[in-house]
Amino acid sequence: MIILMIFLIFFSDTYLRIFQSCFPIKKKTNFSNFKPWLTHGIKISCANKKKLYETFKCSKDPSFNLYYKKYCKILTSTIEASKRKHYDNLITKSINKTKTTWNIVKTITNKRNSQNKIASMNINNHFIHDPDIIANSFNSFFPPVAQNFTQELSGNDFTQDPIRILNSNILKPTTLLHFNPTSTNEINRIIQSLKTKDSHGYDEISSRILKISTPCILSPLTYIFNKVLYSGIFPDRMKFSIIKPLCKKRSTKEFENYRPISLLTVF
Repeated sequence: MIILMIFLIFFSDTYLRIFQSCFPIKKKTNFSNFKPWLTHGIKISCANKKKLYETFKCSKDPSFNLYYKKYCKILTSTIEASKRKHYDNLITKSINKTKTTWNIVKTITNKRNSQNKIASMNINNHFIHDPDIIANSFNSFFPPVAQNFTQELSGNDFTQDPIRILNSNILKPTTLLHFNPTSTNEINRIIQSLKTKDSHGYDEISSRILKISTPCILSPLTYIFNKVLYSGIFPDRMKFSIIKPLCKKRSTKEFENYRPISLLTVF
């Protein structure tokens, strides 16, 4: 057990050190007004429209005013067509088309990441803004909810010893459970079957990064997993997760409207 933990810590620290050195955190400037569907030609037309507008304000020529209005109408339809083509290309090239579609809807309606920002919560009929108090309140709220739900669902007493429950429900308990050792081919097949995502756990390693680095870490991963199967002990470091509250109803101030989302490590 001690050898397994030492090797796992060494592997994780080495992997994270190489990952962080290759992908250092950089400050990114967010261009909120960036519109990728505005091509070079459309930008030239928009600049020309501004010049025509200056003339339009002082002009009393009906033919020029009609020309300006027609120019604006054609430019508007061109921009809408370019925007539609841009979003169509995003959906066509996307692997997860449903998620991409919803992201486009959030972008258009200006609701992106609005549910992830928890500014205040109703705690004992008082709106609290302290993030530490809110986090501790969420941590106290979620576990009892899950426990009460499972007890109401099955009516079982989850305080009993699980081994005693198994022995009482299985007529012929199996005293020996044997797992065959895994191989690098099996580990590689499992990794490649994972969905390619950018979400990650506390170690900041996504499944996309894991797939890219698979040829370099297959041997140590196989060794670790075989040690886990041999010892029958799952390392605590692989059990850590990030719990994020996700609002499922309208009011973002009530704890009852949130559901916990667990972000696990890919290992």
